[in-house]
Amino acid sequence: MKKLLNDPNQAAAELIDGLVDYYNGSVTKVGPGAIALTEIASDKVALLVGGGTGHEPIYHGLIGPGMADGAACGDIFAAPPPNVILDATRAVNKGQGVLFLYGNYAGDVMNFKIAAQLAAAEGIRVETVLIWDDVASAPPSDKEGRRGIAGLIPIVKLAGAAADKAKDLGELVSLVTLARDNTRSVGVALSPGSIPATGMPTFELDEDSIGIGMGIHGEQGVGVEKMMTAGALADKLVDLILADDLPIGSGDEVLVLINSLGSTTMMECLIVLKRVKAILTEKDIKIYDVLLGPLVTCQEMAGLSISFTKLDDTLKSLWDTPCSSLGYTKL
Repeated sequence: MKKLLNDPNQAAAELIDGLVDYYNGSVTKVGPGAIALTEIASDKVALLVGGGTGHEPIYHGLIGPGMADGAACGDIFAAPPPNVILDATRAVNKGQGVLFLYGNYAGDVMNFKIAAQLAAAEGIRVETVLIWDDVASAPPSDKEGRRGIAGLIPIVKLAGAAADKAKDLGELVSLVTLARDNTRSVGVALSPGSIPATGMPTFELDEDSIGIGMGIHGEQGVGVEKMMTAGALADKLVDLILADDLPIGSGDEVLVLINSLGSTTMMECLIVLKRVKAILTEKDIKIYDVLLGPLVTCQEMAGLSISFTKLDDTLKSLWDTPCSSLGYTKL
């Protein structure tokens, strides 16, 4: 795969430097792979996100007013090391505790747990909410085995608003858990992305096949099927979400995210959105807001995911709060 790089082995480090340049003074690099807002309110409960690079704009592009206070960034598709997480934790901590919010992957879970222990030894209180929105990765009875995929975008936005309003870390955990538990996603892969250091694809898929429920790195989904129309695919993905244990029905209001995994165009996402809206309208499910575009990516991977976040009055209030970041801005 052709990529505009200098040293492929330094791609993660260089993209973090470029990200700090993008924020133009409002974000500071506080350690290798660790970045944080330059100004954080002195009495704020802090929100720290993190994960591997290569999925831009997440996670590190979700820092800003009304969003996360900092991010711990790993190498391409790799969990951030504990020392990087600890550097970021120290930088965002204002004495009111820090919430770790990240996707449910074994490496991330292990390293964030170690960092939480190291932070606790320094007197920093840390709590964690894992994101596990992918309905294709495990049954409802095993939610803790599910992956975190594109639903993290609305969850982080809601968490950012909650972090600005929460009186303490416990309240923030409750609000973010509500957002997490009300979010479901499922994705589909049409072709793989690649690893910058090697240029090799992350998985193999026949030209006329699509992987239903595949993860953002190419993890196993619920099946491989022949290529189908955008409308038929939307029907299949929406059915998978609505069949899960989160009741979404007549009169409910949802956020809808149509996420491109990298090379899938806005044209394709909009065509899928048209069918998703028609399905929800038939079921008297109201769309409160729409997000669309390459928000959780895997380099040039082709495919998309659909996420629904079921809203109540508490979550609607948090969603309506303005925010600003590279990855998502709401005026």
